[in-house]
Amino acid sequence: MNSDNLEAQKSRSDFKEINYATGRRKKSIARVWVKKGSGKILVNGKEMFKYFKRPVHQISVVRPLQEINSEKEFDVKCTVKGGGLSGQAGAIIHGLSRALVIRDSSFKKKLKKNKFTTRDSRKVERKKYGHRKARRSFQFSKR
Repeated sequence: MNSDNLEAQKSRSDFKEINYATGRRKKSIARVWVKKGSGKILVNGKEMFKYFKRPVHQISVVRPLQEINSEKEFDVKCTVKGGGLSGQAGAIIHGLSRALVIRDSSFKKKLKKNKFTTRDSRKVERKKYGHRKARRSFQFSKR
């Protein structure tokens, strides 16, 4: 019974060291947890390199950690849903940056300078009636 009590207490102390933040981009929403560790990044239970096949996405997800010079200091676990891979990568960047700022406010200046903490509010424009797409009209023939 005593060992169970110690394990429960240990898990609570580990929980205090974890910082959580939400990031959004287009239709994607990412929930990100950051804790001290060895630099592992898990996305939906997979390694980041297996989840994001394209190097562009892999590089962009790691950029907030590179900016504060602590790529190997933090473990990142995130669940992301909605949208495509590009939007998901953007949501992870936003959530990771916000979690790092919550963890240590001295990171805020560098992350804000590179616009990682700012929500990119651009979304897909809706299709309008009388048009083929959002702005593209049907072909017009005068004669």
